[in-house]
Amino acid sequence: MDIPAFPPYFLWGVSTSAFQIEGATREGGRGTSIWDTFTATPGRIARGEHADVATDHYHRYREDVTLLAELGVGAYRMSFAWPRIQPAGTGRPNPAGLDFYDRLLDAVCAAGIAPVATLYHWDTPQPIEDAGGWLARDTAERFADYAAILGERFADRVRLWIPLNEPMVMSIYGYGIGEYAPGRTLLLDAIPTAHHQNLAHGRAVQALRAAGAARVGTANNHSPIWPLGDTDLDAARWLDALLNRLFADPVLLGGYPDELAAHLPDRFADDLPTIAQPLDFYGVNYYEPQAVAAPGPDNPLPFELRPVSGYPRTTNDSPIVPDGLRELLVGMRDRYGEALPPVYVTENGCGFADEVDADGRVRDRERVEFLAAHLTALRAAMDAGVDVRGYFVWSLLDNFEWSKGYAPRFGLVHVDYATLRRTPKDSYFWYRDLVRPRA
Repeated sequence: MDIPAFPPYFLWGVSTSAFQIEGATREGGRGTSIWDTFTATPGRIARGEHADVATDHYHRYREDVTLLAELGVGAYRMSFAWPRIQPAGTGRPNPAGLDFYDRLLDAVCAAGIAPVATLYHWDTPQPIEDAGGWLARDTAERFADYAAILGERFADRVRLWIPLNEPMVMSIYGYGIGEYAPGRTLLLDAIPTAHHQNLAHGRAVQALRAAGAARVGTANNHSPIWPLGDTDLDAARWLDALLNRLFADPVLLGGYPDELAAHLPDRFADDLPTIAQPLDFYGVNYYEPQAVAAPGPDNPLPFELRPVSGYPRTTNDSPIVPDGLRELLVGMRDRYGEALPPVYVTENGCGFADEVDADGRVRDRERVEFLAAHLTALRAAMDAGVDVRGYFVWSLLDNFEWSKGYAPRFGLVHVDYATLRRTPKDSYFWYRDLVRPRA
């Protein structure tokens, strides 16, 4: 399937996260995370599934690096598991955890692939949560200590550093509505967790640079916000502030959206210079737009989410709107101007119910069409003047998809969860053919 040409410097990659693929949750001195606790709670995860084994990447990482090498990507975005590095979230690092990531990064580098490292993909050590988690300011300081450990150990091999992945998800899904760990239902009272994550980001950027990290950025999930009608514009502005600008504005502009002022104590303003550290790049994770209407009389929120209608959907029930990526990136360029550093699309992908055919092939044409359409939209954003430097597919492997368990399959590689056998899908070979001539 044809897509427009991308420049020779363009960085092609794939992404994963530690909790979703590593398994070995009780090995190598790893501590307990909030997701271990959450998955062990009845009723939290579809079909009672858990990530104790996941795809067993902890033991099979060499096989997975071989898949990366054969895919031909220039970069691999992975994440460190905080409880594998610091089992209690504080104190001296766990030697076995450091050694595992030494082996992984060495293998990735030996394959000629640039490591892109996320420090935090939602797996807070449980003792940190017990002490207040992201509701506590001290967690930002503990995170800075953790960042310093990683920077000192791995700065010689990691090309791009991302302190936190999608803090919006932790704040809204984890503390706001309770769909994700730690399972709190604070609604708008969860907004201070966003500030503490933003502060952790700024403190981690400082720690990584002090340790010699070359290029540091961020990775935020962003969605175009679509009001249903003219009477829904205020609701759309509020949702945009909550989902998008609550995290981008303080990092890029040094201030919070006016819509959220009542939920952010005045003292938080003192942290804004620390949060607004200069960045080398800005990571955008894009999956879907959000439709919104004015709230009904019984809604405690200042907006009401509505389905995005008129588009095909993934098995993860996400509307497939490729042009939303162009709309989003152009909108960010217009809002932030020169404050927006070069952009990488650090996640974009889709979940389908992929199966291995009798002949051993996974015919995931829907995923190929999804990726091709989104890359066409991405190229359109670049033609409109957005400085985009790379694109990462989510994900290399089928994996544990948080509260939905293993049913949504996002990988370029199919994983048989009974045998852990890896089978590259048609999309893997399509992406291989796309990226290799442009590497």
